[in-house]
Amino acid sequence: MWHRWQAVLALALVTLCYVEAKPTTQETLVVSRAEESTTTAPPASEATSEEPTAPVKMTEMDVKSRVSLRYAHTAVVARVRNPAARAQETSFRMLLPDTAFISGFTMTIDGKVYKAYVKEKEEAKKIYNDAVSQGFGAAHVAAKARDSNHFTVSVNVEPSSIVVFNLTYEELLVRRNGVYNHAINLHPGALVPKMQVTVHIKEAEKISALRVPEIRTGNEVDASEDDPQNTNAVIKRTHDDREATITFNPDIAEQKRLIQVYAEKSKESLGNQHRYYPEDAEDEKDKEGFLGQFVVQYDVDRSKAGEILVSDGYFVHFFAPTSLPPLPKHVVFVLDTSGSMMGRKVEQLREAIQTILTKLNPGDSFNIIEFNSHVKVHDLSEADKPETSTSRYYYYDRTAEAPTLVPPSPATPENIAKAKIIVSRLDAGGGTNIASALDVAVDVINKGYEKDTKIEKTDNKSQSETKTDEKTDVKSESTTDDASENKTTKEPEPETNQLEPIIIFLTDGDPTVGETNPTRIISRLSEKNYGKRKAAIFSLAFGEDADRKFLRKLSLRNAGFMRHIYEAADAALQLRDFYRSVASPLLADVKFLYPKAQIKEGSTTKDEFHTFYAGSETVVAGRVADGAAELQPQVLAFCGNEDGVGRKRYEISPKVPVVRSSEHFYPLERLWAYLTIKQLLDEKDALIESKSDKDKETKNDLEKKALGIALKYEFVTPLTSLVVVKPNDTKAVDAESVDSKSPNEHLSLGGAGFAGSRHRIVYSGSIGPQGVGASFGAGFLTTPAPRPLAYRTGEPSTEAKRSDSSEEPSTTTEQASTSSPLELYSLEEFSWVLPLLDAASDSLILNVNGTQLHLKLAKDITAAPTDGAACEAGGAAARCRYLPRCAAARALSVDLYQAAYCELDNGYAGVCCPITEGAKENP
Repeated sequence: MWHRWQAVLALALVTLCYVEAKPTTQETLVVSRAEESTTTAPPASEATSEEPTAPVKMTEMDVKSRVSLRYAHTAVVARVRNPAARAQETSFRMLLPDTAFISGFTMTIDGKVYKAYVKEKEEAKKIYNDAVSQGFGAAHVAAKARDSNHFTVSVNVEPSSIVVFNLTYEELLVRRNGVYNHAINLHPGALVPKMQVTVHIKEAEKISALRVPEIRTGNEVDASEDDPQNTNAVIKRTHDDREATITFNPDIAEQKRLIQVYAEKSKESLGNQHRYYPEDAEDEKDKEGFLGQFVVQYDVDRSKAGEILVSDGYFVHFFAPTSLPPLPKHVVFVLDTSGSMMGRKVEQLREAIQTILTKLNPGDSFNIIEFNSHVKVHDLSEADKPETSTSRYYYYDRTAEAPTLVPPSPATPENIAKAKIIVSRLDAGGGTNIASALDVAVDVINKGYEKDTKIEKTDNKSQSETKTDEKTDVKSESTTDDASENKTTKEPEPETNQLEPIIIFLTDGDPTVGETNPTRIISRLSEKNYGKRKAAIFSLAFGEDADRKFLRKLSLRNAGFMRHIYEAADAALQLRDFYRSVASPLLADVKFLYPKAQIKEGSTTKDEFHTFYAGSETVVAGRVADGAAELQPQVLAFCGNEDGVGRKRYEISPKVPVVRSSEHFYPLERLWAYLTIKQLLDEKDALIESKSDKDKETKNDLEKKALGIALKYEFVTPLTSLVVVKPNDTKAVDAESVDSKSPNEHLSLGGAGFAGSRHRIVYSGSIGPQGVGASFGAGFLTTPAPRPLAYRTGEPSTEAKRSDSSEEPSTTTEQASTSSPLELYSLEEFSWVLPLLDAASDSLILNVNGTQLHLKLAKDITAAPTDGAACEAGGAAARCRYLPRCAAARALSVDLYQAAYCELDNGYAGVCCPITEGAKENP
């Protein structure tokens, strides 16, 4: 359906192709997740005069997070004040979850709002280098908290003035061990007189579990229900248990306590860590004023068929079946005992593996492979022999015989006891022969498969004998299906004794013995580990010296994931926590099949998965086809038998109606965009470096797709950077990932062949509690729409100009720094409205052809008119509707509203709102 603002957008995109970018000025600055900063400048604190003076202080920190359908949008608003009689520089920094994308940043300085905009990384880097060459400083930023990225920006604060920082980021919460963990790092840098954290959760199903653990250090494993709870957090649920609000307001005394607890826990965690160098000043600085991690854990009720939601042309399918018996598995532990594991590391390894062995399920089998310069597959009979005291020789002998392959051992109490004895004797020394270790691990998997697998041949039963009225039942292994338009592949019969193969690979270093080229190691392993015998490989990078980029690529190509095990006192606990997440595979060869007539071709995210593990969740999102009345996917897989032996066919076929309009707003479009970008980047990272034109073309296509979506939805990703417009005396800061080996770092993309990469792309709206979300690509709209906002060029708005002449900030700025004034007008889902809002007159101010137009807003939505006259929306049926009542307008921008606004009776703010087929015209 073609809307009028979409027509305006199309015209703007065409215009962009012929408009040259504006030259970079000294007000332009890049904040980027770059690989390297080009220049190093002293920290902000060193840039101030030696003259003693009152420092800049943060007076308020307000964190609001809205979680809807596991998709979290977090806005951090910090207010700082310079009480001194001279200008001083201050920094705003935030530790972000590793899985989050920044979606917006603004600074309010002297009443002026300085916005951020997203650019392709190569172009942004050029702007950054230009800023440095023109005399701006650059600061290298590093963070020490686990699984986090550090965002920092510095600004000069004028005497007796206030600066407000507003950073927003988004992430899809991942379900681990049965709960979603939403973590917010509280790092104000000092005590804050007013601090508040608010987390609002809204789900379509009932919230079954909800807890707030005690503040964490950020260096701990996920809390469990047995851990202490945060007694200062207030939890309020709605009567239907589908919404909940959690608030946390630590006063100064509580903040002091938390800082002390964080310091003590951090010291304890690092107590046994082996450091090759002393902790430097930056390490200490990172700890200053760190209260810890505020964590909310929750889960929802779920049916066997999963949860499918459809809204505004998008769908999301959450799938996390319960009450299924685990699949029997064959686990191969591949353990690094090279010289670098000597000491505390190997002790922690022995402790963790001994505990993990006791967690094996009945029906499982296992092998233990030890590697250093050589590879050894342990035979459990070794436990019956006394431990020898002879020295172990670790030199690498190319003529040495290949290790003897040992069949998998059933996980019986007797075998587990023997395995523990063998593990207790593990010692460290020698090199790191990763290639041979993985090669042998796959051989062990294949040997066990060939020896123990038997194919059971049974007569096919008719569909009517097994299919019940419940479409979500699990089918027998011998069930056959009639031809169906929904089913596009013929599933093989299950093999009754097949074990689910899993390789758990732990190393603390790079390959140093045998094949040492990571690309060749991955390539050869991929050729060997394939087909129905393919094992999921989970790589555990122990410590800081392991090549995490290599290990991440290795796991991505082999149906697993990489986990960083931090070298700290709780390393054994980290290993055990990891194993919990993969201990119980419930489904294998999982496929989601969506009828072609019901979805838009090529729109779905990843829909085939090697294995589904208990306590996790699989998410598939996509776009619904125009005219589709229902969505009825099939989920096909293999599950375990109740007796714990073998597997059988699993099939469900849920059905939901397609609703074109709804009174509930769910962020399905942004969820789809986020998930698509993540998976495209993972797919790119899984590619092996190759010089072939085909491989290069594949990589470029993946980057181009991810870049296009990131620019459209204004996400800061490894392919994009955030450009900020600031005053001339402000320094440039290059915000980097946690460390130079972060798996999230990627090469900059040059010559991206994308229209937006050649031009200045500006946010067309403010970043409020709901963030910037322009489903119609408003981020690209720079011309020829009217330009009512001075925010676009760094000029103050009408309200800002009024505040320039007074000593105190304007009322509008005051409200924006504490809570969103949009909530007063039922516009909290319309974050782009904020720059237009004049709270003093309860109206929106538009600049139309040089004339200011005031459009009224009502604090009581029922007091506003409902609908007005019919209007034109690209040939589609539309009507002038009061702005808060038009769901489609949530994804607009300021410029697009300029092209779609209308007036209702008595001058109320309206929008030309499309009337979807079958929807009522009045809410």
